[in-house]
This record gives sequence, C-alpha cells and structure tokens, in this order.
Amino acid sequence: MSKLAVLGGKKIRSKKPWPRWPVAGAEEERQVREVLQGDIWYGGGPKVKQFEQEYAKYHDAAYGVCCVNGSAALEISLSALGIGAGDEVITAPFTFVATAAGILRANAVPVFADIDPDSANLDPVAAEKAITPRTKAIMPVHVAGLPPEMEKFEALARQHHLRIVYDAAHSWGSSWNGKGIGAYGDFSTVSFQHSKNITAGEGGIILTCDEKLADAAWSYVNVGRLRTGGWYEHFVPGSNYRLSELQAAVLLAQLGRLKAQTQQRMEAADWLNRQLSGIEGLQPAPDDPRARPRSWHLFIIRYDPSMWDGLPRGTFLKALQAEGVPIGDVWPLLYRMPLFAKHPRQGPSGCPLSCPYYQGPVQDYANLHLPHAERLSTQTGMWMAQNVLLADTSDLQDIVDAFTKIRENLSDLVAAAKT
Repeated sequence: MSKLAVLGGKKIRSKKPWPRWPVAGAEEERQVREVLQGDIWYGGGPKVKQFEQEYAKYHDAAYGVCCVNGSAALEISLSALGIGAGDEVITAPFTFVATAAGILRANAVPVFADIDPDSANLDPVAAEKAITPRTKAIMPVHVAGLPPEMEKFEALARQHHLRIVYDAAHSWGSSWNGKGIGAYGDFSTVSFQHSKNITAGEGGIILTCDEKLADAAWSYVNVGRLRTGGWYEHFVPGSNYRLSELQAAVLLAQLGRLKAQTQQRMEAADWLNRQLSGIEGLQPAPDDPRARPRSWHLFIIRYDPSMWDGLPRGTFLKALQAEGVPIGDVWPLLYRMPLFAKHPRQGPSGCPLSCPYYQGPVQDYANLHLPHAERLSTQTGMWMAQNVLLADTSDLQDIVDAFTKIRENLSDLVAAAKT
C-alpha cells in the first residue's frame, strides 16, 4: 500500500499529460484558408450559412441561427419569444451563471426550482410547483450533456401554455429517445466556447423547428433587420451578435470530428462508470439509455462523505489532484452568488426584480433552500472535463487507481486532515 502523494508519497500520474484540448489540425487550416482567400465576411457569409444548416440537421432541427456565444443565444431566444418585463422564467440553480443572467438581461425574473438528485437536471415536478400566473417560460439545462426529461417538460409547457428554451450548451450531438436535441422546445441554445466539445474559441447557435421563431432570432442577431428587409431597416432592438466567417470555418472542421469523438467519450464514460461503481462511497455519473448518443461534456461523480469517515470533499479532491487526476469542484449555486444573494434594491432601481411592472413578490434568493441542488453543489459533486474522456483505457485506469489508493490510505488521510 503506497503512501498518498498529498502526504509525501509518489503520485500515480506524474509525466504523461492528459489529452490536449482543443483539438485542431489540417481541416481547420483548410477551412480558414478558404475564408482568407475569399471575401472575409462580417458574418452571415457562406461558411456561417453552411454551418447553420449542417449543425441544425445534425441535431434534427429545421433551422439554426449562429451568434457570438451561448450566453447571447439565451438572451436572444427569450427576446424572440417576447419574454420580458413582468415575466417569470423557471430554471435550475445548478448551472453556469449565463442561464439566469440571460433571463435578467431579457428583463424577466429568474425563479429557481430544485434539481433531480440523480440527473442533476431541473426536476419537472419541482418546476411545476414553481409555476405562477406570471410564469411565461421554462429554461431547463442539459447538465454535462445529459438532456433533461424532455417529454415531461414538453407536456408541462403545453398544459400551462409556457414557452421552453433549453440551455443545451453541453449537448453537442446528444439525442433523447432517438431524436436530436434540436427537435425539442421552442429553442435550444448551444455554446462553442473554448472548453466545449466543438469550439471556435467562442460562438453559439440557436436551434428551432419553427421558421417564424428562427426569423425572429435572426433579426435580434442582425441588429433588428428582417431577412427580407433593407440594410437600414430595423424592426426590433437587436444588436450585432453575428458569428464571423473565420469562426464558422473552424466550427465546420470541428463538426467533422464530433461523431467519432462523441463515441469515444461514451465508451470512456461507460468504462469509468463500471470501474468506479465498485468503490464504496462513490456514485459515478448516471447513465440513461434514452440519451444515445450523449456528449459527456463533463463526467460527474458523487462523493458520499459519510462513507469516507466524514472526510470533507475538499480534502478528498486535493488528494486526487495530488495523484495527478484532473478533477475539481462543481458549480456553486446561482442563488448563493452575490448577483442573487445580496438584498435586492427596491423600486425601479431594482429592475427587473422589483420594478413596478413586476407584480410578483421580490425574490428572496438569499433565503432560498433547494436541498438536492445544495447537497450536490456543496458536499457531494465533483467532475472531470470532456477531454479526459478522450484518453486511452490505460490512462483512465490511473483515475481508478487514484480512487482506490485513497480508499486504501483513508485512515492516514483522515488523521492528517484533523491535525
């Protein structure tokens, strides 16, 4: 039984690096060269249009509208649906800040509902309980690339006459019950920021099956113009959210690798799930046969401190990192961030949370308590990024060996933590 690296022993993985991300090569160079040798469009040129069509088709959507990033895609989607002043939008607190910030920037009010403890996605039962007469939309998140309970949210929206915008920023290539993510909801939005499974450094796309909604989103992306209108005719308060031709060129190359890389990540995740499920006190990322294929942008592991002699998650993570495992904390909850937890200002200065046109109570985010989200965020959740799942099985074995090594040396680690 070797000594833990965090206690001065030899680390399991010290020299060989994990797979590099992003991956780029000759195809990116070829696509970019085509742009440089032609007209370098401001955006909306042939590469952008080609990527919109190919990406939408890949995800069973009828239309794709590219934009500068996934955060803007959320704001644009809400605006295109007419969501705004006085409206509430239900979403999850376990997500990146852009999900809820997009609601605020649309002048609407975020209402947080708890997550499902297994999937980490918004719980449709909790979401339904949060509906009020002011609710106009639901924004579920595809956490780590696992789609939420799509049919349940679709039925909920029909029953209560609500709109759905899926924050699918992690779901490049994911499907649900045989249909791509673009086939669901009013909109699904995707990010191409540098850590994402296909990337141009930044970028985003809005997917929909509704032509009128696609046109509305396009208008907001293109400073309020209409597709059929004049250059200096502006109909809505849009902005210049266009994606560049150079970014679209890179994304076209990245899209060509997506299917093979997704398959590799799925096989790696399946292997890790089998290996880690045999270690007491760990619940590896939940699998769901309805999500085939699945992007696996993050590999979430739930850690039960009670099964590790009460060892705090932070201490456990430091021990894993010392062994060379690229693992870390999950998101902090949105309603615990200063943006939401600070006492809101009253009256017009507190817009959109306390403006006169909002007829609901001022959201008391500071005193909100959603137990499933809080347990995952503060006690049990840890994750590894998608590039780790591009490693060979021999490399993934180092991850399993690190968990096993900590289990075998648990008493020493607990004793050291108490000193």
